[in-house]
Amino acid sequence: MTQPRAVVIGGGIGGLTAAAALHRHGWSVTVLERSAALEPVGAGIALAPNAQRALDVIDAGDAVRKMSAWQAGGGLRLPGGRWLSRTTSDAAAERFGGPVVIAHRAALVDLLLSRLPTGSVRTGAAGEITDPGAPDRPARVTVTAAETGPGGRADAGVRSGTGRSTGPDAASAAPDAVVPPAGGGTYPATLDAELVVAADGIHSAARSTLFPATPAPRYAGFTAWRFVVPGPEQPFEPHETWGRGLVWGTVPLHDGRVYVFATAAVPAGGRAADDERAELLRRFGGWHHPVPALLDAVRPEAVLRNDVYAAAAALPAYHRGRVALVGDAAHPMTPNLGQGGCQAVEDAVVLALLTARATPDGPAGGPGGSPAGTAASGGAAPDGTVHALAAYTEARLDRTMEVVRRSGRIGRLTTWSSAPVCALRTALFTAVGKLGSQVALRSLDGIADWSPPSPPYADRPRNPPAVRGRRDVQDRE
Repeated sequence: MTQPRAVVIGGGIGGLTAAAALHRHGWSVTVLERSAALEPVGAGIALAPNAQRALDVIDAGDAVRKMSAWQAGGGLRLPGGRWLSRTTSDAAAERFGGPVVIAHRAALVDLLLSRLPTGSVRTGAAGEITDPGAPDRPARVTVTAAETGPGGRADAGVRSGTGRSTGPDAASAAPDAVVPPAGGGTYPATLDAELVVAADGIHSAARSTLFPATPAPRYAGFTAWRFVVPGPEQPFEPHETWGRGLVWGTVPLHDGRVYVFATAAVPAGGRAADDERAELLRRFGGWHHPVPALLDAVRPEAVLRNDVYAAAAALPAYHRGRVALVGDAAHPMTPNLGQGGCQAVEDAVVLALLTARATPDGPAGGPGGSPAGTAASGGAAPDGTVHALAAYTEARLDRTMEVVRRSGRIGRLTTWSSAPVCALRTALFTAVGKLGSQVALRSLDGIADWSPPSPPYADRPRNPPAVRGRRDVQDRE
């Protein structure tokens, strides 16, 4: 019987989750990562209960739950230290079935790599879609050696990092899953596949290739800084603090370190004249504990700065031919709900579940497929895979764009800088806080309580519209 082939473009959280989930369902998977090494961004990632349940599909959910460090209270504050609202991890668990886990990205990448077989990930390799494929032919990806940036990395401005996780609970790095570029080795000029997963990020080249008429993501009006440092000596409670056009967040990690994020409403493309740590000191140095202590602890070169972009319009579909878009490539969003990575993980496991029954070696061949062991001309799987991608669009497009809209609304609140308007915002948050911790969690209703479809979900009708009408984000708000 022919094992179906999948090529994943992008070795981030969404791409690696998709690769692990597809491998689990019997696909032969190749991951192409532009960077010379899998060194994820040296910062944290929020994994809400919806993402944890998605990761259960690849038996990784419990490992993530063990990374939880938030065991008490936390909430929203003002720069002087006053609490506006509070909640607890127990309240989140009661409402959504578990707490939100803040993990270090390196630990999560290691965990996902441990679910992949030897040689699955090729670093220093850029993948370009040259044929999206069709029911009667496979997709084709042209592979070239990626040009690396400073420090031997490609796309350093997007995916700069600080290395692997070394904490006591870090997952196995599974180094044999990664094939690094070395010794002048070359990659095949082309790869044919029954499925291509485009997980190449916010400025996705694959998205532009598939849907050139759709507007590119737009600047959300603020930039973000992130870093990870050892925890301060003086205790603190997790918090997000809102000032005038400024936000600061401090969250403990499971290994004793602290993840810090900050945003400011500034023009796109800016950089500090000296260094980004100095920029943070100018903006946040006088705020409440532990902000000054954390700024004292970070090295200037460890501070990451990235402008924030979000979808300007919904794509017509999340697939074309045999190519599926996942994560930021499909639906870039602001970080205000902590759902960017979570939605990428959801995409990945839903895609794998839907395609599992549409491949020659999938369970029973599946509706719309052919008997096991048969294949269309050119080595392509039966058109059940193409039908499954239409079902993937049907399952994911409306849900993810609703998360984009909700997150964007909160993001716009953070950019307010007028003193009277910010005073009104403070009064509103104070009133909400007095209603109890459950009220403060309502922004995640219908999002964090999601569960992955059970396997019979793959048996749903496979005839949704292949291309849906375009939805403009602003028109839907």
